[in-house]
Amino acid sequence: MDRVRDGRRPDGRPRARAPLWIEEPVHRPRMPDPVRAAAVRAVLLVALTTTVAMAAVLLTLAGSWLAFPVLVATVAGTVATTWGVLDVWVTRQVWRQRHGVVSVPSSTAREMRRVRRPRYP
Repeated sequence: MDRVRDGRRPDGRPRARAPLWIEEPVHRPRMPDPVRAAAVRAVLLVALTTTVAMAAVLLTLAGSWLAFPVLVATVAGTVATTWGVLDVWVTRQVWRQRHGVVSVPSSTAREMRRVRRPRYP
């Protein structure tokens, strides 16, 4: 029996196994669940609309009577896809506003407040 294949060192002790994967630090934090759900919906809508648009092109080239209904579905899908992408943007902004924004006035805001404040001797 080959000593390399049975997983033992020449002295009979078992070899240490390498880990199956190495965890690396994430560069960006994970998206919040509502934002991720909106993004998944938007990606599915984009994929579906692209598929329907390709079907409309192919049916138009083939001269089929189904080209017009599929074209109408493509227009409706484009409207829905635009709505879905805007939903991702709005959901992200709402999440930031509710959970992660620290309101700190900037230095220019402080300066304007100093200018408006009356000075007492």
